[in-house]
Amino acid sequence: MNPPPGDAGTPTAAPLPRTVHAGYALGSLATGAFGTVPGLLLLPYLTDTLGVAAGVAALLVLLPKAWDVLVNPVAGRISDRTRSRWGARRPYLLVAGLALAVLFAAIFAAPFGNGRAAGAYVALAFLATATAFAFFQVPYVAMPAELTDDYAERTRLMTWRIAVLALTILVSGAVAPLVVTAGGDGLAGHRWMGLFVAVLIALGAIGAFVGTRSAPTGTVGGSEPTLRVQLAVAGANRPFRALLICFVVQSAGVATILAGVNYFAGQILRDERSGPTLLFACFVGPALLVMPIWSRVGARLGKRAGLVVAAVILAAGALLLVAAPVLPPFAVYLVVAVIGVGYAGQQVFALAMLPDCIAYDTARTGRRQAGVFTGLWTAGEMLGLALGPGIYGLVLQLSGYVSSDTGTAATQSDTARLGVLLGFSVLPAALIAPPILLLRRYTLTPSALTAALRDGRVDHELWWGTKAVDRHEKGTITP
Repeated sequence: MNPPPGDAGTPTAAPLPRTVHAGYALGSLATGAFGTVPGLLLLPYLTDTLGVAAGVAALLVLLPKAWDVLVNPVAGRISDRTRSRWGARRPYLLVAGLALAVLFAAIFAAPFGNGRAAGAYVALAFLATATAFAFFQVPYVAMPAELTDDYAERTRLMTWRIAVLALTILVSGAVAPLVVTAGGDGLAGHRWMGLFVAVLIALGAIGAFVGTRSAPTGTVGGSEPTLRVQLAVAGANRPFRALLICFVVQSAGVATILAGVNYFAGQILRDERSGPTLLFACFVGPALLVMPIWSRVGARLGKRAGLVVAAVILAAGALLLVAAPVLPPFAVYLVVAVIGVGYAGQQVFALAMLPDCIAYDTARTGRRQAGVFTGLWTAGEMLGLALGPGIYGLVLQLSGYVSSDTGTAATQSDTARLGVLLGFSVLPAALIAPPILLLRRYTLTPSALTAALRDGRVDHELWWGTKAVDRHEKGTITP
Protein backbone atom coordinates (compact mmCIF):
# COMPACT_ATOMS: atom_id res chain seq x y z
CA MET A 1 0.00 0.00 0.00
CA ASN A 2 1.36 3.41 -0.90
CA PRO A 3 2.03 5.76 1.98
CA PRO A 4 -0.27 8.74 2.39
CA PRO A 5 0.83 12.12 1.12
CA GLY A 6 3.70 13.49 3.17
CA ASP A 7 4.77 10.01 4.35
CA ALA A 8 7.11 8.76 1.68
CA GLY A 9 8.10 5.75 3.71
CA THR A 10 9.34 4.76 7.13
CA PRO A 11 12.89 5.27 8.35
CA THR A 12 15.06 2.21 8.15
CA ALA A 13 17.81 0.72 10.30
CA ALA A 14 19.54 -0.62 7.17
CA PRO A 15 22.33 1.40 5.53
CA LEU A 16 21.03 4.08 3.21
CA PRO A 17 21.98 3.96 -0.47
CA ARG A 18 24.97 6.02 -1.50
CA THR A 19 22.71 8.01 -3.81
CA VAL A 20 20.73 9.21 -0.81
CA HIS A 21 23.91 10.09 1.08
CA ALA A 22 25.15 12.10 -1.88
CA GLY A 23 21.79 13.66 -2.68
CA TYR A 24 21.19 14.80 0.86
CA ALA A 25 24.74 16.10 1.16
CA LEU A 26 24.28 18.36 -1.86
CA GLY A 27 22.04 20.57 0.25
CA SER A 28 25.20 21.68 2.03
CA LEU A 29 26.08 23.67 -1.09
CA ALA A 30 23.27 26.01 -0.06
CA THR A 31 23.80 25.95 3.71
CA GLY A 32 27.58 26.17 3.40
CA ALA A 33 27.56 29.07 0.95
CA PHE A 34 25.07 31.12 2.96
CA GLY A 35 26.74 30.23 6.25
CA THR A 36 30.20 31.17 4.98
CA VAL A 37 30.14 34.10 2.58
CA PRO A 38 28.11 36.64 4.60
CA GLY A 39 30.20 35.85 7.66
CA LEU A 40 33.35 36.27 5.60
CA LEU A 41 32.59 39.22 3.31
CA LEU A 42 29.53 41.11 4.53
CA LEU A 43 31.21 42.96 7.41
CA PRO A 44 34.23 44.02 5.26
CA TYR A 45 31.80 44.93 2.45
CA LEU A 46 29.97 47.29 4.79
CA THR A 47 33.07 48.81 6.40
CA ASP A 48 35.52 48.94 3.47
CA THR A 49 33.24 49.36 0.43
CA LEU A 50 30.04 51.05 1.62
CA GLY A 51 31.81 53.15 4.27
CA VAL A 52 29.58 52.08 7.17
CA ALA A 53 31.09 52.53 10.64
CA ALA A 54 32.23 49.24 12.20
CA GLY A 55 29.79 49.41 15.12
CA VAL A 56 26.82 50.13 12.87
CA ALA A 57 27.96 47.43 10.44
CA ALA A 58 28.07 44.95 13.33
CA LEU A 59 24.40 45.68 14.09
CA LEU A 60 23.43 45.42 10.42
CA VAL A 61 25.00 41.96 10.28
CA LEU A 62 23.64 40.83 13.65
CA LEU A 63 20.00 41.88 13.58
CA PRO A 64 18.77 40.11 10.39
CA LYS A 65 20.29 36.80 11.50
CA ALA A 66 18.98 37.29 15.03
CA TRP A 67 15.55 37.41 13.37
CA ASP A 68 16.05 33.70 12.65
CA VAL A 69 15.74 33.02 16.37
CA LEU A 70 12.06 33.88 15.95
CA VAL A 71 11.33 32.58 12.47
CA ASN A 72 13.18 29.23 12.58
CA PRO A 73 10.90 27.53 15.15
CA VAL A 74 7.92 28.75 13.13
CA ALA A 75 9.44 27.28 9.97
CA GLY A 76 9.92 23.99 11.80
CA ARG A 77 6.32 23.89 13.00
CA ILE A 78 5.03 24.66 9.49
CA SER A 79 7.17 21.94 7.93
CA ASP A 80 6.01 19.45 10.58
CA ARG A 81 2.43 20.10 9.47
CA THR A 82 3.09 20.07 5.72
CA ARG A 83 1.56 17.27 3.64
CA SER A 84 2.40 16.96 -0.04
CA ARG A 85 3.15 14.35 -2.67
CA TRP A 86 6.82 15.27 -2.20
CA GLY A 87 6.78 14.69 1.55
CA ALA A 88 6.82 17.13 4.43
CA ARG A 89 10.32 18.53 3.95
CA ARG A 90 11.31 18.31 0.28
CA PRO A 91 9.03 21.07 -1.11
CA TYR A 92 10.93 23.58 1.01
CA LEU A 93 14.27 22.41 -0.36
CA LEU A 94 13.22 23.54 -3.82
CA VAL A 95 11.02 26.59 -3.26
CA ALA A 96 12.88 28.18 -0.34
CA GLY A 97 16.23 27.17 -1.81
CA LEU A 98 15.63 28.98 -5.10
CA ALA A 99 14.24 32.01 -3.26
CA LEU A 100 17.40 32.00 -1.15
CA ALA A 101 19.57 32.09 -4.28
CA VAL A 102 17.76 35.09 -5.77
CA LEU A 103 17.73 37.04 -2.51
CA PHE A 104 21.40 36.38 -1.85
CA ALA A 105 22.35 37.99 -5.14
CA ALA A 106 20.15 40.94 -4.16
CA ILE A 107 22.18 41.58 -0.97
CA PHE A 108 25.17 42.69 -3.04
CA ALA A 109 23.25 44.34 -5.89
CA ALA A 110 23.95 47.80 -4.38
CA PRO A 111 21.16 49.75 -6.16
CA PHE A 112 21.84 52.81 -3.95
CA GLY A 113 25.63 52.87 -4.23
CA ASN A 114 27.44 53.86 -1.01
CA GLY A 115 26.20 55.56 2.13
CA ARG A 116 23.42 55.17 4.69
CA ALA A 117 20.75 54.15 2.17
CA ALA A 118 23.04 51.39 0.92
CA GLY A 119 23.55 50.08 4.46
CA ALA A 120 19.80 50.08 5.15
CA TYR A 121 19.17 48.26 1.85
CA VAL A 122 21.72 45.57 2.75
CA ALA A 123 20.05 45.07 6.14
CA LEU A 124 16.59 44.61 4.58
CA ALA A 125 17.86 42.32 1.82
CA PHE A 126 19.78 40.27 4.37
CA LEU A 127 16.65 40.00 6.52
CA ALA A 128 14.62 38.63 3.58
CA THR A 129 17.44 36.23 2.70
CA ALA A 130 17.68 34.97 6.28
CA THR A 131 13.93 34.25 6.23
CA ALA A 132 14.22 32.22 3.03
CA PHE A 133 17.20 30.39 4.52
CA ALA A 134 15.16 29.44 7.60
CA PHE A 135 12.54 27.74 5.43
CA PHE A 136 15.27 25.85 3.58
CA GLN A 137 17.57 24.88 6.41
CA VAL A 138 15.03 23.81 9.04
CA PRO A 139 13.35 21.12 6.89
CA TYR A 140 16.75 20.12 5.51
CA VAL A 141 18.28 19.55 8.94
CA ALA A 142 15.11 17.72 10.10
CA MET A 143 15.41 15.06 7.40
CA PRO A 144 18.13 12.76 8.89
CA ALA A 145 15.94 11.83 11.87
CA GLU A 146 13.34 10.63 9.34
CA LEU A 147 15.76 8.97 6.92
CA THR A 148 17.11 6.33 9.32
CA ASP A 149 16.63 4.96 12.84
CA ASP A 150 20.21 3.70 13.00
CA TYR A 151 22.58 5.50 15.43
CA ALA A 152 25.75 4.84 13.40
CA GLU A 153 24.06 5.49 10.06
CA ARG A 154 23.32 9.05 11.15
CA THR A 155 27.05 9.60 11.69
CA ARG A 156 27.78 8.28 8.19
CA LEU A 157 25.06 10.51 6.74
CA MET A 158 26.50 13.53 8.54
CA THR A 159 30.01 12.64 7.39
CA TRP A 160 28.86 12.90 3.77
CA ARG A 161 27.09 16.13 4.51
CA ILE A 162 30.04 17.71 6.33
CA ALA A 163 32.40 16.62 3.54
CA VAL A 164 30.29 18.55 1.03
CA LEU A 165 29.92 21.38 3.54
CA ALA A 166 33.70 21.59 3.92
CA LEU A 167 34.15 21.58 0.16
CA THR A 168 31.53 24.32 -0.16
CA ILE A 169 33.26 26.42 2.47
CA LEU A 170 36.49 25.98 0.51
CA VAL A 171 34.95 26.91 -2.83
CA SER A 172 32.71 29.72 -1.64
CA GLY A 173 35.09 31.10 0.98
CA ALA A 174 38.24 30.91 -1.11
CA VAL A 175 36.80 31.73 -4.53
CA ALA A 176 34.33 34.46 -3.53
CA PRO A 177 37.10 36.98 -2.66
CA LEU A 178 38.80 36.12 -5.96
CA VAL A 179 35.57 36.82 -7.82
CA VAL A 180 35.36 40.20 -6.09
CA THR A 181 38.89 40.99 -7.24
CA ALA A 182 38.33 39.66 -10.77
CA GLY A 183 35.14 41.70 -11.01
CA GLY A 184 37.01 44.93 -10.33
CA ASP A 185 36.66 45.11 -6.52
CA GLY A 186 34.25 47.64 -5.04
CA LEU A 187 30.56 47.48 -5.90
CA ALA A 188 31.01 45.78 -9.28
CA GLY A 189 33.16 42.98 -7.87
CA HIS A 190 30.69 42.28 -5.09
CA ARG A 191 27.79 42.12 -7.56
CA TRP A 192 29.60 39.41 -9.52
CA MET A 193 30.39 37.57 -6.29
CA GLY A 194 26.70 37.64 -5.29
CA LEU A 195 25.75 36.01 -8.59
CA PHE A 196 28.46 33.36 -8.21
CA VAL A 197 27.26 32.34 -4.74
CA ALA A 198 23.62 32.44 -5.87
CA VAL A 199 24.43 29.80 -8.50
CA LEU A 200 26.03 27.58 -5.83
CA ILE A 201 22.95 27.89 -3.64
CA ALA A 202 20.58 27.07 -6.52
CA LEU A 203 22.62 23.98 -7.46
CA GLY A 204 22.51 22.78 -3.86
CA ALA A 205 18.76 23.28 -3.52
CA ILE A 206 17.96 21.49 -6.78
CA GLY A 207 20.49 18.73 -6.07
CA ALA A 208 19.08 17.99 -2.61
CA PHE A 209 15.51 18.01 -3.88
CA VAL A 210 16.25 15.63 -6.75
CA GLY A 211 18.77 13.47 -4.88
CA THR A 212 16.36 12.62 -2.03
CA ARG A 213 13.33 11.87 -4.21
CA SER A 214 13.51 8.12 -3.48
CA ALA A 215 14.62 8.40 0.15
CA PRO A 216 12.41 7.28 3.04
CA THR A 217 11.17 10.29 4.97
CA GLY A 218 9.37 8.57 7.82
CA THR A 219 6.04 9.56 9.25
CA VAL A 220 5.69 13.14 10.39
CA GLY A 221 3.26 12.47 13.18
CA GLY A 222 0.98 14.79 15.10
CA SER A 223 2.74 17.47 17.05
CA GLU A 224 1.82 19.32 20.22
CA PRO A 225 -1.15 21.68 19.83
CA THR A 226 0.73 24.97 20.20
CA LEU A 227 4.21 26.25 19.48
CA ARG A 228 4.60 27.20 23.14
CA VAL A 229 4.04 23.63 24.28
CA GLN A 230 6.34 22.32 21.53
CA LEU A 231 9.11 24.60 22.77
CA ALA A 232 8.46 23.46 26.36
CA VAL A 233 8.83 19.82 25.29
CA ALA A 234 12.06 20.57 23.43
CA GLY A 235 13.37 22.46 26.45
CA ALA A 236 12.63 19.46 28.68
CA ASN A 237 14.94 17.31 26.53
CA ARG A 238 18.07 17.64 28.67
CA PRO A 239 20.58 16.20 26.18
CA PHE A 240 19.21 18.45 23.43
CA ARG A 241 19.35 21.50 25.67
CA ALA A 242 22.99 20.89 26.60
CA LEU A 243 24.00 20.18 23.02
CA LEU A 244 22.18 23.22 21.67
CA ILE A 245 23.75 25.71 24.08
CA CYS A 246 27.20 24.24 23.46
CA PHE A 247 26.76 24.43 19.68
CA VAL A 248 25.41 27.99 19.69
CA VAL A 249 28.29 29.40 21.72
CA GLN A 250 30.86 27.46 19.69
CA SER A 251 29.24 28.65 16.45
CA ALA A 252 29.74 32.23 17.64
CA GLY A 253 33.42 31.44 18.15
CA VAL A 254 33.75 29.94 14.67
CA ALA A 255 31.89 32.92 13.21
CA THR A 256 34.39 35.36 14.71
CA ILE A 257 37.11 33.52 12.81
CA LEU A 258 35.13 33.77 9.58
CA ALA A 259 34.41 37.46 10.15
CA GLY A 260 38.06 38.23 10.79
CA VAL A 261 39.64 36.44 7.81
CA ASN A 262 39.84 39.47 5.52
CA TYR A 263 40.93 41.78 8.32
CA PHE A 264 43.53 39.29 9.60
CA ALA A 265 44.92 38.69 6.10
CA GLY A 266 45.21 42.40 5.37
CA GLN A 267 46.29 43.84 8.72
CA ILE A 268 48.33 41.00 10.26
CA LEU A 269 49.62 39.00 7.28
CA ARG A 270 49.76 42.12 5.06
CA ASP A 271 48.33 40.15 2.15
CA GLU A 272 44.91 41.51 1.16
CA ARG A 273 44.70 39.79 -2.22
CA SER A 274 45.84 36.18 -1.77
CA GLY A 275 45.73 35.97 2.03
CA PRO A 276 41.99 35.27 2.44
CA THR A 277 42.11 32.55 -0.21
CA LEU A 278 45.16 30.88 1.33
CA LEU A 279 43.62 31.02 4.79
CA PHE A 280 40.49 29.30 3.56
CA ALA A 281 42.42 26.68 1.64
CA CYS A 282 44.40 25.85 4.78
CA PHE A 283 41.24 25.89 6.90
CA VAL A 284 39.10 23.60 4.74
CA GLY A 285 41.58 21.51 2.72
CA PRO A 286 42.80 19.39 5.66
CA ALA A 287 39.23 19.07 6.90
CA LEU A 288 38.32 17.18 3.73
CA LEU A 289 41.13 14.73 4.39
CA VAL A 290 40.30 14.04 8.05
CA MET A 291 36.57 13.35 7.67
CA PRO A 292 37.07 9.55 7.58
CA ILE A 293 39.36 9.82 10.61
CA TRP A 294 36.73 11.71 12.61
CA SER A 295 34.18 9.06 11.66
CA ARG A 296 36.46 6.36 13.09
CA VAL A 297 37.10 8.45 16.20
CA GLY A 298 33.35 8.62 16.74
CA ALA A 299 32.99 4.86 16.34
CA ARG A 300 35.77 4.25 18.85
CA LEU A 301 35.27 6.95 21.47
CA GLY A 302 31.64 7.95 20.97
CA LYS A 303 30.16 11.13 19.58
CA ARG A 304 30.33 13.18 22.77
CA ALA A 305 34.02 12.40 23.36
CA GLY A 306 34.72 13.08 19.70
CA LEU A 307 33.07 16.50 19.98
CA VAL A 308 35.15 17.33 23.06
CA VAL A 309 38.41 16.37 21.33
CA ALA A 310 37.51 18.36 18.21
CA ALA A 311 36.56 21.46 20.23
CA VAL A 312 39.82 21.33 22.18
CA ILE A 313 41.82 21.21 18.94
CA LEU A 314 39.76 24.06 17.50
CA ALA A 315 40.15 26.31 20.56
CA ALA A 316 43.84 25.56 21.03
CA GLY A 317 44.58 26.35 17.39
CA ALA A 318 42.73 29.65 17.58
CA LEU A 319 44.61 30.64 20.73
CA LEU A 320 47.96 29.89 19.06
CA LEU A 321 47.20 32.50 16.40
CA VAL A 322 47.81 35.25 18.96
CA ALA A 323 51.50 34.73 18.10
CA ALA A 324 50.87 35.32 14.38
CA PRO A 325 52.74 38.68 14.22
CA VAL A 326 56.02 36.97 15.17
CA LEU A 327 55.48 33.72 13.24
CA PRO A 328 56.53 33.13 9.65
CA PRO A 329 53.55 32.97 7.25
CA PHE A 330 53.87 29.21 6.65
CA ALA A 331 53.55 28.59 10.41
CA VAL A 332 50.40 30.73 10.56
CA TYR A 333 48.85 28.77 7.72
CA LEU A 334 49.81 25.50 9.43
CA VAL A 335 48.03 26.58 12.61
CA VAL A 336 44.96 27.50 10.54
CA ALA A 337 45.04 23.97 9.10
CA VAL A 338 44.95 22.58 12.65
CA ILE A 339 41.93 24.79 13.35
CA GLY A 340 40.26 23.34 10.25
CA VAL A 341 40.78 19.80 11.54
CA GLY A 342 39.06 20.69 14.81
CA TYR A 343 36.24 22.52 13.03
CA ALA A 344 35.52 19.49 10.84
CA GLY A 345 35.13 17.23 13.86
CA GLN A 346 33.07 19.77 15.79
CA GLN A 347 30.58 19.99 12.93
CA VAL A 348 30.42 16.24 12.27
CA PHE A 349 29.71 15.22 15.85
CA ALA A 350 27.33 18.03 16.75
CA LEU A 351 25.20 17.40 13.66
CA ALA A 352 25.31 13.63 14.21
CA MET A 353 24.16 14.05 17.83
CA LEU A 354 21.15 16.21 16.91
CA PRO A 355 19.15 13.38 15.22
CA ASP A 356 19.82 11.22 18.28
CA CYS A 357 18.17 13.89 20.45
CA ILE A 358 15.21 13.94 18.08
CA ALA A 359 14.92 10.14 18.13
CA TYR A 360 15.06 10.20 21.92
CA ASP A 361 12.26 12.75 22.03
CA THR A 362 10.15 10.59 19.72
CA ALA A 363 10.67 7.63 22.03
CA ARG A 364 9.69 9.52 25.16
CA THR A 365 6.73 11.48 23.73
CA GLY A 366 5.44 9.20 20.98
CA ARG A 367 5.50 12.14 18.55
CA ARG A 368 7.77 12.78 15.59
CA GLN A 369 8.26 16.54 15.53
CA ALA A 370 11.74 16.93 14.14
CA GLY A 371 10.88 20.32 12.66
CA VAL A 372 10.52 21.89 16.10
CA PHE A 373 13.92 20.66 17.22
CA THR A 374 15.69 21.58 14.01
CA GLY A 375 13.92 24.94 14.05
CA LEU A 376 15.40 25.65 17.46
CA TRP A 377 18.75 24.23 16.37
CA THR A 378 19.05 26.31 13.23
CA ALA A 379 17.77 29.37 15.06
CA GLY A 380 20.53 28.89 17.60
CA GLU A 381 23.11 28.27 14.90
CA MET A 382 22.08 31.42 13.04
CA LEU A 383 22.21 33.37 16.29
CA GLY A 384 25.75 32.11 16.88
CA LEU A 385 26.79 32.90 13.31
CA ALA A 386 25.30 36.39 13.70
CA LEU A 387 26.88 37.02 17.10
CA GLY A 388 30.36 36.22 15.76
CA PRO A 389 30.53 39.07 13.20
CA GLY A 390 28.60 41.30 15.58
CA ILE A 391 31.11 40.78 18.39
CA TYR A 392 34.03 41.08 15.99
CA GLY A 393 32.64 44.34 14.60
CA LEU A 394 32.27 45.65 18.14
CA VAL A 395 35.91 44.76 18.85
CA LEU A 396 36.94 46.66 15.72
CA GLN A 397 34.88 49.67 16.80
CA LEU A 398 36.36 49.70 20.31
CA SER A 399 39.89 49.34 18.97
CA GLY A 400 39.47 52.32 16.63
CA TYR A 401 39.14 50.61 13.24
CA VAL A 402 38.70 53.20 10.44
CA SER A 403 36.10 52.45 7.73
CA SER A 404 36.48 53.24 4.02
CA ASP A 405 34.18 53.62 1.00
CA THR A 406 36.90 53.02 -1.61
CA GLY A 407 36.82 49.23 -1.71
CA THR A 408 40.25 49.14 -0.02
CA ALA A 409 40.90 49.09 3.71
CA ALA A 410 42.18 52.32 5.24
CA THR A 411 45.49 52.53 7.07
CA GLN A 412 44.94 51.38 10.65
CA SER A 413 46.55 52.23 13.98
CA ASP A 414 48.48 49.71 16.07
CA THR A 415 45.53 49.54 18.46
CA ALA A 416 43.14 48.69 15.64
CA ARG A 417 45.51 46.01 14.38
CA LEU A 418 45.66 44.54 17.90
CA GLY A 419 41.85 44.41 17.90
CA VAL A 420 41.94 42.55 14.58
CA LEU A 421 44.39 40.02 16.04
CA LEU A 422 42.65 39.41 19.38
CA GLY A 423 39.25 39.11 17.71
CA PHE A 424 40.67 36.42 15.43
CA SER A 425 42.49 34.40 18.11
CA VAL A 426 41.75 34.90 21.81
CA LEU A 427 38.06 35.73 21.38
CA PRO A 428 37.08 32.56 19.43
CA ALA A 429 39.14 30.39 21.77
CA ALA A 430 37.29 31.89 24.75
CA LEU A 431 33.95 31.10 23.10
CA ILE A 432 34.74 27.57 21.90
CA ALA A 433 36.40 25.94 24.93
CA PRO A 434 34.12 26.62 27.97
CA PRO A 435 30.88 25.14 26.49
CA ILE A 436 32.56 21.73 26.52
CA LEU A 437 31.62 21.52 30.20
CA LEU A 438 27.93 21.52 29.26
CA LEU A 439 28.34 18.17 27.53
CA ARG A 440 28.45 16.45 30.91
CA ARG A 441 24.64 16.67 30.74
CA TYR A 442 24.53 14.96 27.36
CA THR A 443 23.73 11.32 28.18
CA LEU A 444 22.65 9.77 24.87
CA THR A 445 25.11 6.93 24.49
CA PRO A 446 24.18 4.20 21.98
CA SER A 447 22.99 1.92 24.77
CA ALA A 448 20.90 4.64 26.44
CA LEU A 449 19.27 5.63 23.16
CA THR A 450 18.60 2.00 22.21
CA ALA A 451 16.98 1.40 25.61
CA ALA A 452 14.77 4.47 25.21
CA LEU A 453 13.67 3.39 21.74
CA ARG A 454 13.01 -0.15 22.96
CA ASP A 455 11.17 0.75 26.14
CA GLY A 456 9.16 3.57 24.58
CA ARG A 457 8.70 5.60 27.75
CA VAL A 458 5.66 7.51 26.54
CA ASP A 459 3.05 9.41 28.49
CA HIS A 460 0.76 10.92 25.86
CA GLU A 461 -1.43 12.79 28.32
CA LEU A 462 1.59 14.31 30.03
CA TRP A 463 3.18 15.59 26.83
CA TRP A 464 0.06 17.47 25.78
CA GLY A 465 0.72 20.01 28.52
CA THR A 466 3.45 22.19 29.88
CA LYS A 467 3.68 19.95 32.96
CA ALA A 468 6.16 18.00 30.87
CA VAL A 469 8.88 20.40 31.92
CA ASP A 470 8.09 20.13 35.60
CA ARG A 471 7.85 16.35 35.53
CA HIS A 472 11.12 16.06 33.63
CA GLU A 473 13.04 18.37 35.93
CA LYS A 474 11.72 16.58 39.04
CA GLY A 475 13.07 13.32 37.71
CA THR A 476 9.74 11.63 37.04
CA ILE A 477 10.91 11.23 33.46
CA THR A 478 14.57 10.42 33.15
CA PRO A 479 16.77 10.67 30.09
